[in-house]
Amino acid sequence: MPMPPIQEVIHKFEVGEGTRVIQSLVGILLLIALTAWYDLHQFQNFHTPEAMESAQLARNLAAGEGFTTKSIRPLSLYLVEQHQGVGARLSRQPHPDLATPPLYPLLLAVLLKVVPLNYGIDASFWRYPPELLIALFNQGLFFLALWLTFRLARRLFDLPVAVLATVLMAGSDVLWRFSVSGQSTLLLVLILVGLLWCLVRLSEAAQAQEPPEDDDAGVSAPPGPPAGSMGRWRFVGWGVAAGWLVGLGALTRYSFGWLLIPVLVFCVAYLGRRRALVAGLVLGAFLLTLGPWCVRNYTLSGTLFGVQGFALQQQSTAFPETRLERSLRPDLRQVELKDYGRKLCANLGELMREDFPKLGGSWLGAFFLAGLLLPYRRPTLRRLRVFALLSLVTLGVAQALGRTHLGVQSPTISSENLLVLLTPLVLVLGVGCYYVLLDQMKLPFPELRHLVTVVVAMVGCAQLLLTLLPPRVYPIVYPPYLPTWIQLVSRMLKTNELMMSDMPWAVAWYGNRSCVWTPLNTSNAFYEIYDQQKPVAGVYLTPLSTDARLLTQVAQGPDWDWSRFALNTMMLTNLPANFPLQHAWRALMPDQLLLFDRPRWQEPLPAP
Repeated sequence: MPMPPIQEVIHKFEVGEGTRVIQSLVGILLLIALTAWYDLHQFQNFHTPEAMESAQLARNLAAGEGFTTKSIRPLSLYLVEQHQGVGARLSRQPHPDLATPPLYPLLLAVLLKVVPLNYGIDASFWRYPPELLIALFNQGLFFLALWLTFRLARRLFDLPVAVLATVLMAGSDVLWRFSVSGQSTLLLVLILVGLLWCLVRLSEAAQAQEPPEDDDAGVSAPPGPPAGSMGRWRFVGWGVAAGWLVGLGALTRYSFGWLLIPVLVFCVAYLGRRRALVAGLVLGAFLLTLGPWCVRNYTLSGTLFGVQGFALQQQSTAFPETRLERSLRPDLRQVELKDYGRKLCANLGELMREDFPKLGGSWLGAFFLAGLLLPYRRPTLRRLRVFALLSLVTLGVAQALGRTHLGVQSPTISSENLLVLLTPLVLVLGVGCYYVLLDQMKLPFPELRHLVTVVVAMVGCAQLLLTLLPPRVYPIVYPPYLPTWIQLVSRMLKTNELMMSDMPWAVAWYGNRSCVWTPLNTSNAFYEIYDQQKPVAGVYLTPLSTDARLLTQVAQGPDWDWSRFALNTMMLTNLPANFPLQHAWRALMPDQLLLFDRPRWQEPLPAP
């Protein structure tokens, strides 16, 4: 006798598919509540140059100005003028962006175009609405990556592994910090999970065309899809998708492109007679995706990757700290082969001490390292484990060689932190290893397994849980970034005038004015920009210069000429007689030094 409709509905929600709907809704509500609590207590204005560079570029794109930047490096000026001649100087055209790959700013530009925002900042500033919107966008990418990670873990293992891996990823403090940082890291995490899907499907397709293996002793996992014919077009589709995703990752962060190496090794080693086809498709799709942007860069600057293509030379003996990007006439011949070896060894040592022990966002990454020794029966798991190891080595070397001053100033929350991108893969394989070890434990009663797993989840999420406790962080990162002052100072210049500052990314984002990074010295380099590129209407020095160490930087540092300049100006009131900016606004001293060509602070300010 069939059940009445109301009883059938109740039955579905009690024991049928309705329970999954309820569980999913509860999970979504918990994520929303966690997001609201985190943003309320931990949100701060942008404090990394990469975030502000991307945001100001996105606003320019949304305003129809193309891939032009208001944050200008002396090195970028040199590259453009060397390749295009004097017609590309600042006085004649906007400066093309050569520092930021295009995908992430393009997505942000669509967001800023669709959502109407007020970029003005008043005296009651507490949180900048455009930054909050960008943070919510990144958190949306985070949630999408969580869902795909759950699906991937469910396909590779079983439901308990998928749930615990997703919980640990959702409780990763470092990923939440990236979500409000304004950087492109979570977009790359999402792209990487998509790439893992492609590799898993390719492996399963190849496995379906192989003879079955004997199930000898080893760690079991749910069997793969039943053997059957998977036509060439399925290989073509997943191969093209894999190459396209690696290309998109490189268009988000150039260093992501190094993952092409382990992807090609995976294809050649594990795809049998389809290896040449798929490897060729991966390489072709990658080049077609990344190639047009590299052509654009070469047309503008004579380099394939713009300013970021010189990351290898940065932090070398010849170009420590910010010297290379602030150089108008860099001599790259000063960098010798042994400098690359020194940089690699020094930074790899730091990675081994600091980053490798924190794989996956917590100490639970140790399960991943232990899982590298497990004899999985399922070929896809064995192959994915090899890919994880190759990716770890590749990204580790790329991170060590490509480290610049950005990674030194902010080692964890930085665009140069590449190992964090492997968090989903590390957690999935690590949780799989944890359940294997749990099965070996002799517990007094089966229900104790759930208690042990809850404790492991709590420990894995402990850093985030402690972060959410009082006290709440101050939402303004000062020093050196105080958006109220930055926008006030910027409004004293017209939109077509040029400023010079030690933080041009902040002036470009908060002030919406073109700003050149202070070159290495206040004499030749300054006048070369002033006379040949465009007159500088104002110099804005912040605690990045005024708060320099007195002995090792101000007195002895060869690259700290602007700090000595600020000290002489504020303490000795000793401006060079021929310096074109003779008017100092004393209201910001001693924290900041502001010089103009005339007393602009006495003039009425335009609307922001």
